[in-house]
Amino acid sequence: MILLQKKIGIIASDIELKERIEELYREDVENGTIIIDILNLDLMENQGRILVEKGAQAIIGRGGGYSLVIDTVSVPVIPMNMKSTDLLRAIEMAKRYSKKVVLILGDNEVSFDYVGWRNVISTEITEEWFESKYEIRSKVVKYIDQKDEVVIVGGGLACSFARQYGIDSVFATASDESIREAVEYCKKLLDTLGEEKFNNEVLRNILDGIKDGVIAIDSNGSIILYNESAKNMLKVERKCALNKYILDIFPKMGWLLDCLHEKDDVEDRKIRNINNLIVNTRTTLIKVDDSTYGVLGIIQDITKLQNLERKIRFDLNQKGLYARYTFDDFLFKDKLTKEFIEEAKKIGKSDYTTLLYGESGSGKEIIAHSIHNISKRKDRPFVAINCATIAENLLESELFGYEEGAFTGARKGGKRGLFELAHGGTLFLDEINSLSFNIQTKLLRVIEERQIMRIGSDYIIPLDIRIIAATNESLTEKIVMGTFRADLFYRLSSLEINIPPLRDRREDIIPLFNNFVNEVLKDDGLHGINSIDENFAITKDEINALYNYSWPGNVRELKTIAQKYVVTGKIKLRKEQNFKAKEAVPSSSVEEFNVETTASMETTDKVIDISKINDGKVSIDIKEVNKYVEEKIISMLFAQGLSKNEVAQVLGISRTSLWKKYNKNI
Repeated sequence: MILLQKKIGIIASDIELKERIEELYREDVENGTIIIDILNLDLMENQGRILVEKGAQAIIGRGGGYSLVIDTVSVPVIPMNMKSTDLLRAIEMAKRYSKKVVLILGDNEVSFDYVGWRNVISTEITEEWFESKYEIRSKVVKYIDQKDEVVIVGGGLACSFARQYGIDSVFATASDESIREAVEYCKKLLDTLGEEKFNNEVLRNILDGIKDGVIAIDSNGSIILYNESAKNMLKVERKCALNKYILDIFPKMGWLLDCLHEKDDVEDRKIRNINNLIVNTRTTLIKVDDSTYGVLGIIQDITKLQNLERKIRFDLNQKGLYARYTFDDFLFKDKLTKEFIEEAKKIGKSDYTTLLYGESGSGKEIIAHSIHNISKRKDRPFVAINCATIAENLLESELFGYEEGAFTGARKGGKRGLFELAHGGTLFLDEINSLSFNIQTKLLRVIEERQIMRIGSDYIIPLDIRIIAATNESLTEKIVMGTFRADLFYRLSSLEINIPPLRDRREDIIPLFNNFVNEVLKDDGLHGINSIDENFAITKDEINALYNYSWPGNVRELKTIAQKYVVTGKIKLRKEQNFKAKEAVPSSSVEEFNVETTASMETTDKVIDISKINDGKVSIDIKEVNKYVEEKIISMLFAQGLSKNEVAQVLGISRTSLWKKYNKNI
């Protein structure tokens, strides 16, 4: 229930009624929520307005007082109805005068059946009924010549006029019950009106807060809603538009009227010209119980929409929150590449943490972007960071963010980290193999708990993100060397994608080279030197050279060769050198650990059951493979001189778990 301040004005016919109201509603009178004025003939035309000026939101009046006010104010006026018992009490008092009783009453004041009460009253009564306050004086004046023979019974105005002309009168005062009924009804009415006013104000503020223009018409075509944005767009003030026929104000908005004749709620989205403003419009029917009561129109300034789109794209690009590539950007012809792309698409549609293996320049970032753009998170942020390019002391604050005052030089107000920026979307961690052990531990907790804590903070921030990690080195070799956590590796490798190097997909080399040449020509506006538009071609020897080169720099190196070719007209390849980092290969290969691969025949037979070879296929016991790999890793760690505690720490397991896995007496 909406609690709004209520103020009620009451016109009391005499001091006695005023005092009784004060007695019944003392608290309301004292705090000013009930204001009482006594009926005054000298002020009778202005008495209602005076109460409104004092803050009255509704006015209660009796008989003539009610008629006096109802046409002079804009607030609700409620009659204090006279009950038959009130009137009978006044008649009994009038009988003491031993005169003829004249009742002067308003049509809406009381329902009194004189015929039915005649035997009880046992006195002669004349009834005078009035419809308007202007009739009351004339009703009294009729009895001036009989003033010694009659007594007038009525409301405040009738009795006031009677006294003015020297006629005896008895005021038919209201009972406590009548007073309470009028006041309580008035309070409920103000509650209803207050709630309606509150709802209207809330609606108006909501509509005015909407940046789009909102305009609605009723079933007659009159404007019933018109918000601030519509006013600013269409340059027509609200007071000039509301309650006016739509075509009288906006001759080009007949499309709103057209929608009134639609039986179903048809979505009408069109670009229109209204008052020389190009806008995007959409409409919907206003329906209640399947009946159409009007049409709601939404107006969007096309120029502002275009500016907003540009700003959003600019901001996202500036912050690195926009995935630029899709799988369509991955140009290929080789069968191996096709198979790898199909697998990547399947993985992309899932929502699991994904680990990308690939040599430097093989296209890991394009694949990460493409996975995001094919996933259900494609409309949410994409945040990328190269872990190798940021110092460890800065990387933690970049990833996790910090609170104000967390350290010297911390930004005022703190800063959101990349995890927070990626909330709802994807975080791409490139060259994750370069992370320190400290950051690895914290990253593991984020993946497991899906929550972070800023540096210097004492509260947890929940996260909803997908993590894609990439490495250009073998993580399993780093586990053996004790520089990468095994438990983090298992968490990251829920799904794995091995991006083949360019030398393994040679059918892609020439198409990629031609594409890069085209891009350079287009970007630089160059023509003439081997322009593709002018019978672009490279010699057979050059094709063979490109085809047979080992491409240690992969696609990135191929693009550089193409750029040089456009400028110089020559293909210059480096001499074969083994200067690339260790090749990154998928974790599923046992040989990648660079450990002693010869094992006893007994162990090998457990891993690969040769007896189950069928049509060239070998049955492999995955559990035995995993057990074999774990034992080899643990053996290598012990061989390097690590203690039991150190080995357990590297693997992220307890000494007990280490004992179970290695099955040795340690």
